[in-house]
Amino acid sequence: MLPLTFRFLTIMIAHGINERMARRVDYLLEEVLVLKESLRAMTGTTRIRFTPEQRRRLARKGKQLTPEERRACCQIVRPETILARQLAAQKYNGSKNRKPGRPRKAVDIWRLVLKLASDNPGWGYTKIRDALRGLKIEIGRTTVADVLAEAGVEPAPERRRQRTWKQFLRSHAETLYACDFFGVEVLSLFGTVRTLAFFVMHVKSRAVRIAGVRVAPDGAWMKQLARNLLDSEDGFLRDGSYLIHDRDPLFTEAWTAIFKTAGVACLPIPAQSPNCKDYASYCTPLARCDATLMEARLCHSYLAGASSPGAS
Repeated sequence: MLPLTFRFLTIMIAHGINERMARRVDYLLEEVLVLKESLRAMTGTTRIRFTPEQRRRLARKGKQLTPEERRACCQIVRPETILARQLAAQKYNGSKNRKPGRPRKAVDIWRLVLKLASDNPGWGYTKIRDALRGLKIEIGRTTVADVLAEAGVEPAPERRRQRTWKQFLRSHAETLYACDFFGVEVLSLFGTVRTLAFFVMHVKSRAVRIAGVRVAPDGAWMKQLARNLLDSEDGFLRDGSYLIHDRDPLFTEAWTAIFKTAGVACLPIPAQSPNCKDYASYCTPLARCDATLMEARLCHSYLAGASSPGAS
């Protein structure tokens, strides 16, 4: 049994709290009455049109009150309205009998849809669907659209316009090549001579081919190298579709025209764009390692008075 003094203090505190709550409720009720009077003066009616969300909020809060409390507190809706909404919600609540809907597609199919969309920016929903059906995967066009929308992938026209340089390189890696020059110091009778080696690299496999080495490359020499690279039997670029290069003056229009006739598109990187720098520039050390195998031959050729070892 609690001491009498403690019980008295508890009762006094509870009474004070109840009085404060009652004063707050009285003020809120009076404020609602004032708002209703202002509404009647402006519109001629006290009826307020509620949205479905507002009706649900009022019903959810009114459900926690007793009938006496609802009659005393409800000012903008009638207590019977809240009760009717509660009964209707209970009557038509089918959540216990609800069955799961159509199952989601497997994660592997989702990943395949996203991969097809990223590797082929020009493919729309129908094209992706047909490609998957060719793999015996049944999927609808709407499902493809939902998968891409959930992953934040834009439709085909937007994907094509927003394609980055990295995405382009990845989607064409099989037939994509890059070329560049690097310098080699060769010993001659008059000291060291700086020569330029032209090499080509397959982007996907990183295979490197030294196309030729010369002290002073010119347009005629570059065109001959292009013909060697496009040879139908052993040309390094015979299966290529794209060739990336920088804006060196040696890459002339006549040089690019030779590749164009063979179906290889030359892609110069934009000016002052280090993020678009071609792979060959970064893989120059690999080409240098390949070129060391030619150093003995180069030295012998220069000592014999040759100006170029020719294509290799």
